[in-house]
Amino acid sequence: MSKADRAVALKAEMNCAQAVLMAYAEELGIDEGTLMSLGRGLGLGMGTTYGTCGALCAAEMTAGFLGIRSKDIFDLFNKKCGSTICRELKGIDSGNMLCSCDECVRRAVESVEELRG
Repeated sequence: MSKADRAVALKAEMNCAQAVLMAYAEELGIDEGTLMSLGRGLGLGMGTTYGTCGALCAAEMTAGFLGIRSKDIFDLFNKKCGSTICRELKGIDSGNMLCSCDECVRRAVESVEELRG
């Protein structure tokens, strides 16, 4: 199972940020409780404000641990999803969903993996 598939499967049990972080738990060597705590406040668009996508925030945190520039993660995610803002991704104001939560999780992990080389 790919990391992206694992993260999407985990999303059924936790928020988007936690799912992205947990997909990298073993590789990062950080215990699951700590990763769950780190991601807790990022779901539903950074602190449930529908701001910056929680999956993107978690991907940027993961990138930091892996030595990948966060700007590159941000740009790639934006290109893949059409926005970095949860409210816009979900189409809350426009009624036009750009990217579902599951797909945001998938694309966040794919962005990390693509930039790892």
